[in-house]
Amino acid sequence: MRIGVNVPNFGPGTNPDHLARWAETVEGLGFDLLMMSDHVAITPDVADQYPAPFYEPFTTLAWMAGITTRIQLGTTVLITPYRHPLLVARMAANLHELSGGRLVLGMGVGWAREEFEALGVPFERRGALTDDHLRTLRAAWENDADYRSGQVPIWIGGNSDAAMRRAVRFGAPWHPLRFTMPWFRDALVRLEEVSAQLGLPVPGLAPRIRLRLTDEPVEHADRRAGEGTVEQFLDDVEELRLAGAESVLLDPYHGDPNETLRPEVAWQALTTVAAHLT
Repeated sequence: MRIGVNVPNFGPGTNPDHLARWAETVEGLGFDLLMMSDHVAITPDVADQYPAPFYEPFTTLAWMAGITTRIQLGTTVLITPYRHPLLVARMAANLHELSGGRLVLGMGVGWAREEFEALGVPFERRGALTDDHLRTLRAAWENDADYRSGQVPIWIGGNSDAAMRRAVRFGAPWHPLRFTMPWFRDALVRLEEVSAQLGLPVPGLAPRIRLRLTDEPVEHADRRAGEGTVEQFLDDVEELRLAGAESVLLDPYHGDPNETLRPEVAWQALTTVAAHLT
């Protein structure tokens, strides 16, 4: 099972120096993936959670490919309807080739209505657009030599039943985000039911969980996976492994943009868990 890190590419403390140090730290600690989020127009609904500066993921990952050598690079998640699918196909294929086959493209439908409006993309059609774009991506990579540089791995992000069905239909690992373990157990049952209904194999699993270490156990019912003592964290990761997770992505961002001014706190947590996981 591969273990990765979701690196904040936004917020007041984010700059080229910090991003480079994130890349060096995550790869140096032995993690397998370095991934980041996606937004294009930092409208008020986005800025409330992910304020500027927001570094565009394709541009930033291409730069990080030049300062890393081994670690896989990817998105969690690229908001699929925001860009023309042939542009995404070309950028992803080029980045995959230039990085030595290290790209993983996590993709989702998006949620920020104001950002959709700013980009002129119909919010209500985001699910259908995502499906159309995914089909176009696959067709471009498989049938057009001008786009082909080895099939780029895709993850399907999102916690909804629609995201589950999309993962099943496209045969891509399902990438749920920041959940509780009871929710995840129930979701696995639904995922198997959806697969049976569609007559298709159960897709792989690539969950993203929190990384928030505490001195005392976290006992409340809405504890997120990855939150609590080191022992609780390790128990969650082991349960995900036993459930069949091929990759687990750790998210050290807790929701306060000022955390990006103090990345050393996240780096220390990553150092602690790396001693147990890598």
